[in-house]
Amino acid sequence: MEIYTVTVATGTSEYSGTNNYIFMTLVGEKGESERTLLDNPGLDFCRGAVDTYKVTSHLPLGSLLLVRLEKKRYWVEDNWFCRYVTVEPPGGDKVLTFPCYRWLVGDIKVEIREGIAKTLRDDSLPQLLAHRKTELQERQKTYRWSTWAPGIPRCIDAKTEADLPQDVRFENEKRSDFEHSLNYKLAIRFGKSWNDLDDFKRIFWKLRSPIAEYCMKNWKEDWFFGYQCLNGTNPRMIQRCTKLPKNFSVTANMVQSSMAPRTNLDKELQAGNIYLLDYAIMDGIPTNTINGKPQYIAAPFCLLYQHPDEGLIPIAIQLEQTPGLDTPIFLPKDPPLAWVLAKMWVRHSEFQVFQLLSHLLRTHLVVEVVCVATLRQLPVVHPIYKLLAPHLRYTLEINCRGRTQLLSANGIFKQVVSTGGDGLLILAQREYKVLTYRSLQPHNDFPDRGVSQLPNYFYREHSLMLWEAIHSFVSGMLSLYYQSDQDVQEDLELQAWIRDISQEGFTDLPNFGLANKLSTREELSTLLAVAIFTSTAQHAATNNGQIALGQYTEEHFTEGRAKELIDKFRTELKEIEDSILRQNEGLDLQYLILLPSRIENSITI
Repeated sequence: MEIYTVTVATGTSEYSGTNNYIFMTLVGEKGESERTLLDNPGLDFCRGAVDTYKVTSHLPLGSLLLVRLEKKRYWVEDNWFCRYVTVEPPGGDKVLTFPCYRWLVGDIKVEIREGIAKTLRDDSLPQLLAHRKTELQERQKTYRWSTWAPGIPRCIDAKTEADLPQDVRFENEKRSDFEHSLNYKLAIRFGKSWNDLDDFKRIFWKLRSPIAEYCMKNWKEDWFFGYQCLNGTNPRMIQRCTKLPKNFSVTANMVQSSMAPRTNLDKELQAGNIYLLDYAIMDGIPTNTINGKPQYIAAPFCLLYQHPDEGLIPIAIQLEQTPGLDTPIFLPKDPPLAWVLAKMWVRHSEFQVFQLLSHLLRTHLVVEVVCVATLRQLPVVHPIYKLLAPHLRYTLEINCRGRTQLLSANGIFKQVVSTGGDGLLILAQREYKVLTYRSLQPHNDFPDRGVSQLPNYFYREHSLMLWEAIHSFVSGMLSLYYQSDQDVQEDLELQAWIRDISQEGFTDLPNFGLANKLSTREELSTLLAVAIFTSTAQHAATNNGQIALGQYTEEHFTEGRAKELIDKFRTELKEIEDSILRQNEGLDLQYLILLPSRIENSITI
């Protein structure tokens, strides 16, 4: 008889424990152990508990392959979250870890594998190959593609978050925090009308911060307008202007008073000091009606100048795309109120683009495609699944909530946003048509927009540091599991994953630029870096979260070499953090949005 010592770790979040019966069977290469009821004196499987048991086998099991867990109802159904199982074989052999990190709901039987990451070619035993196949077949039934609306990335097949499997739902504490935050925001928006700018300050009674107060003090200043173009919530809009658009009727004489001495617009265009915000995508978008009042939006041009003394400043604004007598050029020398209002209309258009395109489409919806494909095509033991899992956590629920609570016919956007209703979908469809895989890669995006030399572009500097760290991390992890490009090409699960992403998720995008197969390790490294960067740093730049990048609450990797690379990644992030903090020392307005400690691991808000 062989006796195995097993430990079972229950989740630490609220309601993770269970009073149901839990059985365990160890599955080895040569057979199975006794089906054992895990029952110690006192309470078992309490929240956060790590319980130890003995499991016996009358026959030698050989190499352990799987741990089978069964949950059976006692008096009432009581779901259970299992973090992991460890098994110490008889004779003091190496303790094996079996990561689980899933809910057992109802009377259910699950089999979990030992934690060493393995690609399909690493498995040869029929039991393990069958386990991989069965796992993916079940997941493909559970996680299905759906089209929420035509002309945007496809999404998970779930009408509301309640339709999602428990494994991808918020933990109870996360759900409570989210709903409390949402109710607070709704109270701010609908509790009382705003009559003047002083009323607006009451928003910050609970959200007081140096940045918020700095914005309230300086929002009318031209230099601050320019700063927001670089380091505000939508820092990707600005592009270098070498030639004025034909439908932007500004002339050199109009802006001469904004130029430095002994120069003019033509010289500055040639010198690369002129930049442009072009909101052509807003042209003709249908507007919302709120409380019976029709809303209005602009489709502006805003010309900016990198002044040698004043920094980046706006120098001309045209509020529509079609020039004419009804479309004047607004200038800093105009009456102060006229110039402030022109800038406000630009910022109003900026909000629509930021919220619906930069935030929703280019982070939430892009990452959801990767998330659905990963759940459908990669088994838990696959190294790419393990690598991506922390960065895809909760994304399906937050996106489902976004579709039902924010973007639906009666959602918050319809109630308070000028493009709410038909406009938001048309806007997203326009952006989706021109979305490119290349633009999701910051090392290409900045030079493509001609902004590599713009000073004080902290978003650029910090993004590139984080991109390099993330890309280096994933490249190192891949080198553990793929020794050659051929290994990538021959990984059938990986190739099914990229086909799901490119053909099922990003449909009808002939110019997107992502192939439907992976040929090299570098292609795979770049795609993984895009997925992780988008779900962490890029999302944080538009909507900061709470859980620090690189701090994984679930340990999917168990092998030493992978853990060493994770530790190295954390060290690099700490060095980036220190560099950013040093850069911000003494600044009145600090840019700390991309501090790694303030970047969440996944899109959850």
